[in-house]
Amino acid sequence: MPVAVGVIVDEAGRVLVARRAGDRHQGGLWEFPGGKLEAGESVEVALARELQEELGIRVRQSEPLIRIHHDYGDRRVLLEVRKVTAFEGEARGREGQPLRWLAPADMQAADFPAANRPIITALRLPSAYLITGRFADAADFRQRLERALAEGAGLVQFRPRVELTEKEYAALAGTGLEACRQRGAIFLLNGAPELLDRHAADGLHLNSHQLMACEARPVPADKWLCASVHDGQELAQANRIGVDFIVLSPVLPTASHPGAPTLGWERFAALTEQAACPVYALGGMQRSHLEQARARGAQGIASIGAFWGR
Repeated sequence: MPVAVGVIVDEAGRVLVARRAGDRHQGGLWEFPGGKLEAGESVEVALARELQEELGIRVRQSEPLIRIHHDYGDRRVLLEVRKVTAFEGEARGREGQPLRWLAPADMQAADFPAANRPIITALRLPSAYLITGRFADAADFRQRLERALAEGAGLVQFRPRVELTEKEYAALAGTGLEACRQRGAIFLLNGAPELLDRHAADGLHLNSHQLMACEARPVPADKWLCASVHDGQELAQANRIGVDFIVLSPVLPTASHPGAPTLGWERFAALTEQAACPVYALGGMQRSHLEQARARGAQGIASIGAFWGR
């Protein structure tokens, strides 16, 4: 059942949510407004119609955010979610539904239907995921990181490319976390779950081998969890253990792995369709690829070279 869903954002960055009637499926929970597509309707047309009928607003500008397949057991839904960035009129519950404007950080997943929860995650994540690269020393590391953050990288994976002592690792991780906190960015460690016991960070990035070894989600719900995924089997495992987002690669050829097989955009889009969470495109990505990635269902792009510098 395809449903057009609108994430309506005001000038303060707050998002409009509505409470479902108690006698409806998932009744009493908050949701992002929208409704079913009618025969022959595009997502854009259906969303504009539904928001006019439900809220009395006219959509002027929207963009794809995420597509979500969800099975409730008694029904399956496909949410075609678009972010509404410009509209006319004042939103009001024309069907008697209570409305609230909430910052994404204030949304509690338990207050929303399960199918809506990846939308909250997508709203909290940026489009640019920086993976740290090589650096000369601690000063160079900080300079490169701060430049990348200033240029819009809102998500950082600390992945040292050099051998470090425990003390050196801790110092650089501390530097990275501090710089990210100052910019409101998310700072992840790359490695086994035990890293979070020894070092402060916002979450963890698992490689595909670590992902496949997990019996369950290895970090608490209040920590971010990402995983590297390359095929359908790894994607299914990421869905099963409940990662918050994934990096899907390699999309395009890379200088570091010349001649290696790649997914290409068509296969990337097909795998993204199966994801139960936001997806970043990795492999040969440059800033200019962001719109291509978004058009194929991605949250954004992940890269070393595009953000870290040579």
